[in-house]
Amino acid sequence: MVRTRASALMTWGLALGAGLGGCGGGSGEVFATSVAVATEGETGDSETAGDDAEGSSSSTSSTMETGDGDGDGDGTKFDMAPVADYEEPTPPELCMVVDDMNAIGDCDESAPPDAFEPDVQWSWWGPNGETESFVPALVANLTDDNDDGVIDLCDTPDVVVVAATFGGESHIYVLDGATGQLHFKIAPFVAFTITPAIGDIDNDGLPEIITGNGAGFQGPARFMAFEHDGTHKWTSAHSHDHPQGGSVALADLDNDGDVEIMFDTVVLDHNGDVVFEAPAQLGLQPLSTAVTAADLDGDGDLEVVLGQSAYHHDGSTVYFEIMVTPGFPQIANLDEDPEPEILVTNNRGVTLLEHDGTIVYLNVKPEGIWTGLRPAAVHDFDGDGLAEFAVSSASVYSVFEPAPSLVWSAIIDDASGSSGGTAFDFDGDGRAEAMYADEQQLFIFDDQGTPLLTVPRSARTLTEYPTVADVDNDGSAEIIVVSDGGFEMMQTAPTVQVIRDVQDRWIQARRIWNQHTYHVTNVREDGTIPQWEPPSWAGLNTFRTNAQIEAGEICKPEPQG
Repeated sequence: MVRTRASALMTWGLALGAGLGGCGGGSGEVFATSVAVATEGETGDSETAGDDAEGSSSSTSSTMETGDGDGDGDGTKFDMAPVADYEEPTPPELCMVVDDMNAIGDCDESAPPDAFEPDVQWSWWGPNGETESFVPALVANLTDDNDDGVIDLCDTPDVVVVAATFGGESHIYVLDGATGQLHFKIAPFVAFTITPAIGDIDNDGLPEIITGNGAGFQGPARFMAFEHDGTHKWTSAHSHDHPQGGSVALADLDNDGDVEIMFDTVVLDHNGDVVFEAPAQLGLQPLSTAVTAADLDGDGDLEVVLGQSAYHHDGSTVYFEIMVTPGFPQIANLDEDPEPEILVTNNRGVTLLEHDGTIVYLNVKPEGIWTGLRPAAVHDFDGDGLAEFAVSSASVYSVFEPAPSLVWSAIIDDASGSSGGTAFDFDGDGRAEAMYADEQQLFIFDDQGTPLLTVPRSARTLTEYPTVADVDNDGSAEIIVVSDGGFEMMQTAPTVQVIRDVQDRWIQARRIWNQHTYHVTNVREDGTIPQWEPPSWAGLNTFRTNAQIEAGEICKPEPQG
């Protein structure tokens, strides 16, 4: 039986683990602005609940000497030493979440200015025709990789992907973050348009996976929970009409130590029973939605935020603004007061609300280029110390000041879907790189919107977006991008690709990405959900982007200049 080391209870700090990991990862053929798809390689087998599963992963490798930790690209990154170098076993506390983050520290580490040499670390094709993925890949520690009987931060993170056949079955697959080797497939059929969520919902110290089982792009779905090893935990009695591209979110809404599960307008308890169901948003087509939670009124507990409306944990209304077209809600501090704002992106433009639902501006189409219902990412993209937001249209990916006013736009090709983007400061210079995956490729843009690299993919896009995490625990961030068959139904890229810098020079990211509305403070690195969630807008002030970490603590780059 796998057990977990218990961590101290967190009251207000963000829990993070030490940044210890083995050096690793290989390199392959390098391109200045694009990455070739890795070739098909070895096959892995696993079983869950009596179900056989095979997946094909491929990785590239080269000989890399162990470095001296100076970040010059010769192996181990910064002060991350291989576990094998220790004469004694790794102290248990270095593998645990550390609950001492009462503030956001400054980042000291930086990477060389030429640290954008892309490398496909590994790729994976789904088995039995289940090669298409339409929702973001997630990251969490689910397996005991070092065989010490404990699942903790000294194990390799795992990549969780929903893979489907065209118009057929879909399942959740759990892959090794360092190699792409298949750990296991979860036997029951799941909805391929729903983004799962990962988190410890039963206080056993190990994360569960929660998703829905509805078929097709939309329709009735029952919620399902699975243990960290894929064992079925429960299926809800409640059936909910799931929108195309819906997503699950987790939070302890009432600070009682029990995690609530949110999906669209319904809130469940950790056993799958309904807590409350909010009224349907007015004017919302059966399309994408991504519910989130935030303490809008400053009373310490969390509200359920749908965008057009928001509700207290008991189901009572915070606000319901019928003038607001339903869409994706993003929570951040986007003005001069300390309270959060709700940025709603919808198919009529962008709307900004104060924390109480008061409209700041309504259905604005910045620069006249807005089309489609698409999620946004919030980050300090230009290094001025203030948050901007990034969102796509059919032909451009753009970064905006909250006003809104355009910072930059870059040409993309994505007339379909409701896909989103993210950002990360890979080289630690205080200015984040933006990422977006359109129908043909993954882009990474600099702070002027110039592509730093592209990675081929194929997609007709739904609600997927690239995610960033340290998936192999080597002290350097990686990017995960999924693909599907595209409109020609000729899939040209693997189901999953993990992209790294060829010399692992990128700054370390957290080792988790647990849900579509990820915003760092919503989950600890070990997959446990905070009883008291720190306000994300009071620290990093980001949404759908990951955080840098150093020596086990979150850090925030100083603005340049």
